Amino acid sequence: MMQDERSLQSVLDTQQKKLSFFQNLILVAAADGILENDESQFLLDIGDKLGLAPEDVMPIADNLDVLTFIIPADGMQKTMELQTLVQMMLEDGKIHDREYALCLEYSHRIGYGKDILDDMIKQLSGSKATAR
Repeated sequence: MMQDERSLQSVLDTQQKKLSFFQNLILVAAADGILENDESQFLLDIGDKLGLAPEDVMPIADNLDVLTFIIPADGMQKTMELQTLVQMMLEDGKIHDREYALCLEYSHRIGYGKDILDDMIKQLSGSKATAR
């Protein structure tokens, strides 16, 4: 069910979409108050894939405390973003309550229930972490 990066780029076809997506990712990454190395690296990789420059994403990082999720209109993009948010959450091998709560909030806001989120976590985590 994993998307390759080509489809990520084709869905995120404007700078605005890319930055919104990146903002959503950073919100989950920073949810537990610590940006782990794995999480930072994951963010950098995604930023690279999307062709975002550090100066594009710095304003997001600098304003984290006032930012909220930006919900995409496109169904494909919603699903792909949720998958990537889940990957981000699983990146350090632990599912932190706050990260989980944010993923759940995002799920609800795109019209998905907790069962869909838990299912996605199960699929994407393999042995990395266990959903509750």
